[in-house]
Amino acid sequence: MDERRALQVVVTLGSLVPISAGVAGIVLGMAMVDVAGAPAGADGHFRYLSGLLLGIGIAFLASVPHIERCAARFRLLGGIVVVGGLGRLLSLCLRGHLDAPMLFALVMELGVTPALVLWQGRIARRASR
Repeated sequence: MDERRALQVVVTLGSLVPISAGVAGIVLGMAMVDVAGAPAGADGHFRYLSGLLLGIGIAFLASVPHIERCAARFRLLGGIVVVGGLGRLLSLCLRGHLDAPMLFALVMELGVTPALVLWQGRIARRASR
């Protein structure tokens, strides 16, 4: 398997994380994170943010067919994900605890996503030669 194809496979699999979390958040609302009886405004905000997460996952997935030509999109999406991860990291610092799914998300946001952006950039540079 060449490196471009490997990146396509990894991005496809990785995009399933925000897609599935986004769908779950839209469908389940705050019950997804074991919060019952939240005010309607909080529930609506959570579902809205879940929709954004779904959109980010779909945008990453849409990049897969021509991944070598999507550097700008990858950097933008990656930046958005990292900013969200910094928010989650702030929660960890202020609250002192994140459960396993939230720690997994933090690793994806601040570790895996930047690595994928760098990898995609390398593939894009090679393709432009």
